[in-house]
This record gives sequence, structure tokens and C-alpha cells, in this order.
Amino acid sequence: MSHMLCIGYGRFPPQSLTDMWLTMLSMISGATCYALFLGHATNLIQSLDSSRRQYREKVKQVEEYMAYRKLPREMRQRITEYFEHRYQGKFFDEEVILGELSEKLREDVINYNCRSLVASVPFFANADTNFVSDVVTKLRYEVFQPGDIIIKEGTIGTKMYFIQEGIVDIVMANGEVATSLSDGSYFGEICLLTNARRVASVRAETYCNLFSLSVEHFNVVLDQYPLMRRTMESVAAERLNKIGKNPNLVSHREEDMGSESKTINAVVNALAEQAEQVNTSEESMGNQSSDKSIHELGRNLHELGKTLHRLNLPRPKSENNFASQEQLPMNRTSRPMFHKSDTFHKDTAFQ
Repeated sequence: MSHMLCIGYGRFPPQSLTDMWLTMLSMISGATCYALFLGHATNLIQSLDSSRRQYREKVKQVEEYMAYRKLPREMRQRITEYFEHRYQGKFFDEEVILGELSEKLREDVINYNCRSLVASVPFFANADTNFVSDVVTKLRYEVFQPGDIIIKEGTIGTKMYFIQEGIVDIVMANGEVATSLSDGSYFGEICLLTNARRVASVRAETYCNLFSLSVEHFNVVLDQYPLMRRTMESVAAERLNKIGKNPNLVSHREEDMGSESKTINAVVNALAEQAEQVNTSEESMGNQSSDKSIHELGRNLHELGKTLHRLNLPRPKSENNFASQEQLPMNRTSRPMFHKSDTFHKDTAFQ
């Protein structure tokens, strides 16, 4: 036993060949027990915080990549700070985790993770719960550093953004800051509604934790909820008017609504005329031959079908919609320069 525990070497030397073999066997058994104990203890310690271990491994890979590409020191510092802010020392492969869940359970998890965003955005608080759920399940988490240009004026927009934490500035072409947006606001929806280019630039003033919604998902959701589409269109017009860009969006929408009303009225009038003709035909069937009346009725219905075929209900010129939030008073001298997120650690694609 003393040999197995490595505490009795030399005290009782072997006297025969059998003693030598037994001593060697006990020493090997002791070394094996020590190795097994250390290995299990190491695995246990690592398993207690696997996400932090994965984060360290990922950071090490990034450092090796930056050294291989010989990136400048300033860029390396920005990349390091980005990882520290985004992942907070823990790394999860959320795409794999959520992909293994059932559709209903995955939706519940995403809704729970985004509960702080839904609570801070008034547009979500006043919207239909099904609409909110459809939007939230299609959001993608993104992080921007101070000074990053999130949206550049004149470019074609492919996303809109919801601010979970942080402050962004709306910058005009002349460099003037038109307004600032903070937690609970959203931006970037105007070009999705008007199918036009970005009307202003958006710059991150602090670390910003945002959720983005792509134009494809934007259109799919709003096609299912036309009332939210109209609401977002009206708010978009107000924002455009506020920054002095394309203030005729509302009038365009009113013209579209007027055109729709005229078309519907034309259909109703056509139906009424055909109904009167049918009634007249029924009254005359007692005095005229039934074959002639039936032939006349069939001809009238055929003309009605041709009329309805020619009538195409127009869609609004603005294909998408969005809502806005009034700017909250802020004191720029007391803005927090660092925000932490407890919602998502990783999106579908590692950046």
C-alpha cells in the first residue's frame, strides 16, 4: 500500500524476485490510480463552465487569425473589445441548441429571450400578440461599437433595426445630427416601405445591442397583418415629413385609398345594375318566352364577368410599413458608454 501511495519507496526493499515483481506491480497500480484521479478531476472542472472554455478557445483562434493576417494594433483592439462586449466571456452555439428543439418550444424560448425588447418597444406593446411573436422569431441579434455606421445614406436598405440597448444618431448628408434614438426605438424601415434608398445615415454613439429584421421577413409578416402595414405607413410618412424627406407619402397613400374606393364603388354599381336587370328579366318571363329571357340573363351575367375581370384592385404604392417612437429627452453628458446584454450571446452566424 505504501508503494501504491508513493510514500514508502526504499523503506522496505524487496529481498527476492517475487518481492521485486510485487513492488513493481504496486508502483504501477499507484501511478495509474493517480492518473485516473487527475484526469477525472480535470474533466469535472472543465465541465462546470464549458461555455467559458469555448469562449477562450474562440478568442485564441481569433488572436491567431489576427496575427496571421498581421492586422494593425488598433483593429485588433476593436475586435477584442467587440468579443468582450458581445459574448461577455461565454460562448453558445445558439443555432444548434434552438435547432434541436420543437417549433413551439423554440418559439417560446425566443419570445422569452426577447422579452426585454418587447417590453421596451411601444410598437410591440400595442400590437397584436401573434404579430409580435411572428416578428420576434425572425429577428437577428447584432452588436455595433461606438462610431460604427449602421446605415449609410443613399444605399439600398435590406434591414430595419430595433434598439435593445444603446444610443444612435440620425445623421443627414451635411453631417448634422437630426435626432438621436435610444432603448426601445427602431429605425431603417423607411426604405423598406418606400422601396427607395436610405434617406439618412445612422451612427452608433455608444455600444448598441440591436435586433435586425430583413426585408424578406418584413414583407412576409406585414402581408399577413395588413392593419399593421397601414399603421407603419402612416408613421413612416410622419418621420419623412419630420426630417424633410418625401413629405408626400401620406398623400400618395390617400390617393391609393381613393383609387381603391372608386374601384370598389364601380364593382358595387355594376352588381346593382345587373341585379336590376335580373329582376326585370324575372318579371318579363311571365309575358315573354322563357328561352329568350334565359338567353338575355346569361348574356348579362357574361358581361358582368368581363367587367369584374377588367377591374384590378390596386395595391398601395408603399409596399411596407413601420411605426416610430417620439424621441425621449436625453442628457448627452451623462450617457452610459457601455451597455451589457443578457438576451442573446450568439446569433445564427458567428461574426
